[in-house]
Amino acid sequence: MSTPTTSHPPKHLVREYLERRTKESAPPPTPEEIRRQLGWGMLMHSPDDDKMGSSRS
Repeated sequence: MSTPTTSHPPKHLVREYLERRTKESAPPPTPEEIRRQLGWGMLMHSPDDDKMGSSRS
């Protein structure tokens, strides 16, 4: 059985994104669009990945 794992963007990318967004006058995008732009999504993680030496940091 696989469980969802969240991938997080690096902090510097989030800071750059926020700085760009504060300069825009358009309404903010949807949370899904923000996650897509930053590469912040759900990954499927299975227990077999742990057996193969995969590590999460």
